[in-house]
Amino acid sequence: MVEPLRLLHVTPTYLPALRYGGPIRTVHALCRTLAALGHDVHVFTTNVDGPGDSAVPLARPVDLEGVKVTYFPSRLLRRLYWSPAMGRALSQEVVGFDAVHLHAVYLWPIWAGARAARAQKVPYVISPRGMLVPELMHRKSRWVKAAWVALVERTNLENAAAIHATSTVEARHIMGFGWQLPPVVTIPHGVDDPPAPSDAALSPDVTAAIEGGARSLAPVLAFGRISWEKGLDRLLAALPLAAAARLVIAGDDADGHAAFLAAEARRFGVADRVTILARHVGGADKEALFAAARVFAMTSLSENFGLAAFEAMRRGVPVLTTADVGMSEIVRDAGAGLVVDPAPAAIAAGLSSLLADAARSRAMGETGRALVVEQYGWPTIARRMEALYRSFAAAGGRAHE
Repeated sequence: MVEPLRLLHVTPTYLPALRYGGPIRTVHALCRTLAALGHDVHVFTTNVDGPGDSAVPLARPVDLEGVKVTYFPSRLLRRLYWSPAMGRALSQEVVGFDAVHLHAVYLWPIWAGARAARAQKVPYVISPRGMLVPELMHRKSRWVKAAWVALVERTNLENAAAIHATSTVEARHIMGFGWQLPPVVTIPHGVDDPPAPSDAALSPDVTAAIEGGARSLAPVLAFGRISWEKGLDRLLAALPLAAAARLVIAGDDADGHAAFLAAEARRFGVADRVTILARHVGGADKEALFAAARVFAMTSLSENFGLAAFEAMRRGVPVLTTADVGMSEIVRDAGAGLVVDPAPAAIAAGLSSLLADAARSRAMGETGRALVVEQYGWPTIARRMEALYRSFAAAGGRAHE
């Protein structure tokens, strides 16, 4: 019988509120599934919840679906998630783990976790979570990030047992730094099954988004954080050329970007075909938006994976994406939608093609659903990650090439 592993995951935040999505949800899904496979899974994180603090016990493990989560306070330098209490705990306890998994870069808990693991000769893996994409680094805090990478992150990455990328797109970005890196191992995100059907009443704005607009127009859904890097302005620029489509944008608003998009919709003369739900959308509201969508669109400037598009595939919705989205390779190879050039004309042509042939689009959606169910459920992904952790010992502290 194979012995279970004792694993420590370090992440700046961990399910402090249901409004969080993306990487935070996937870290918990991985940890939860590893625990279900019999491993002893611990998480060290902070209690930072946006501008406030999450109402959680501090400095003692809390059981979350079989995962032992310890929250530590961060009172100063909160943008870096600095937590001296976590640093002390890492120094004292990391020696007792078989492997450490660090989620993110640029942030203090990742530096502290890497330093403690090196000091105790415990192998660690880093998942940059799309934060090492050059274009995104240049667009926001360029010089600060460049200095942090040179002074801190390079050491962390070069001394890791492995670096985890979620797509070949992200892996290429990481290897492009040209350092003396350990193996860059590509393991995609998993995806949860949709929740059971609910009788919960839909929110009025969601009902209006589904039922509003001309009946002859087909709803195209863009779901996820509303921010500049998601390239939603590309969709708006394409809409005048895709006469059969109306667009529903839903997700948490980052830095007031929803107001910019509303102004862009007016500028392009398509405001009557655009609905923006600038808030967290979950539960029955989320499922209703996916169920109503004829196409799911993701046209990000850069996306290490693209979890929301994966969720659309799991629900049988055909996906239109640009090649800058990491999971576009899965869409292309599976025939689960279309991968298009980011130019507005190309996006519009792709939308029009998918909307013009309903039977073909449904077939693409079903192809995507079957692929995700077969290959990308969390138990499959967790076993691949388990194999990576075990390979450290076999390779003397580094993953197999």
